[in-house]
Amino acid sequence: MANTTVARPGRREGSTASPLLQLFRRNIQTYTIIIALILIWLVFTIATRGGYMSPQNISNLFRQMSVTSLMAAGMVLIIVTGGIDLSVGRLAGFVSVVVAYVQANTWYQVIPDQPGLAALLSVGLGLAVGTVWGVAQGYIVAYLRVPAFIVTLGSMFILQGLVLLQTEGKTIPANQPVFSEIGQGYLQSELSWILAAVVIGLMFLLMFRGRANKQKYGFPLPTLWLDIAKNVLYAGLLVLYVYAVNLYEVAPGIPYPVLLLAIVAVIMTYLSTNTRFGRYAYAIGGNREAARLSGINIRRSIFLIFVLMGFLSGLAGIVLASYVGYGTIGAGAGYELDVIASAILGGTSTLGGVGTIPGAMIGGLIMASLSTGLQMLNAPPATTYVVKGVVLVAAVLLDVYFKREAK
Repeated sequence: MANTTVARPGRREGSTASPLLQLFRRNIQTYTIIIALILIWLVFTIATRGGYMSPQNISNLFRQMSVTSLMAAGMVLIIVTGGIDLSVGRLAGFVSVVVAYVQANTWYQVIPDQPGLAALLSVGLGLAVGTVWGVAQGYIVAYLRVPAFIVTLGSMFILQGLVLLQTEGKTIPANQPVFSEIGQGYLQSELSWILAAVVIGLMFLLMFRGRANKQKYGFPLPTLWLDIAKNVLYAGLLVLYVYAVNLYEVAPGIPYPVLLLAIVAVIMTYLSTNTRFGRYAYAIGGNREAARLSGINIRRSIFLIFVLMGFLSGLAGIVLASYVGYGTIGAGAGYELDVIASAILGGTSTLGGVGTIPGAMIGGLIMASLSTGLQMLNAPPATTYVVKGVVLVAAVLLDVYFKREAK
């Protein structure tokens, strides 16, 4: 009688790797863009003989990505609901020239000895202008039911005209004390390390608290070592970043725009994943009719998303004016393309219903990395546009491929 080998349930070869493989398969699109980012950095580092990874370039790279990434955080929710906003770049540009104008021609004549108050008033005005514009666009799109593409395209032309009217074809200085610190300042080295330590501590605290809550309510727990490994990786990247920017002798420390972007990204991530506001947005994008039948107020949700987009565009315009130091006729031109591309590169589906804020941040970093690397290689502007276009089309094809595989 032939011997028969019976496989016993339980332990099997390679079982220790299965959680990692499952995690990779669930987030394959995210890991793909991370690998793409690493390859981009590697290629430019070799091409520039290490200059690309210098402390100065690392500091400037993250500072430069802040303006478009601030708007990309809002664009994710716009695209997730099946919409689009083509006016974000020009809105940020218009806010930047308005803020520059009041800084140079109003506050410093009315309150010349109070630069802090002047900067505060400028910030408030910039946020108000962006939010009001978002209210107007959101009302037309959500309640008057005009397609978002048409509304925001028209807004883009209107805002371009307003920029020309405001500047009168001239450059407006916005490099006054205090206000210039918003886009050009940085957190001191010691404070940067303290902040990094606090963030790392919070990461692990939230991880263990999240595991305790899942266990309390009977939800399945991820593998402990995998959770710890992820947090160790994130902590290591944060430490490397702080170490690199602190080596920049001219301006050591975390740039204020990067710090502001990190705060916005955390808040937007929480809004999109842990609130009704965010869950409704994904429900609308996933199946609008099902969302309506479940009682979601679709008009109100879309209106609020456009208001939020306007607020973030206003914030980006303030950072833009402070960082550049001027309000110009070309302020914000073409930014909408980088913003949309950042969201899509980060995994936001053009079909709606899918997208993450962290993904958009990585997408924004990819766009900034391409621009900075090609500039360091003295590539002509035409090459930059071509490369960005190819990368964007490749990202959309990748998204379509993953959607087909999921089905």
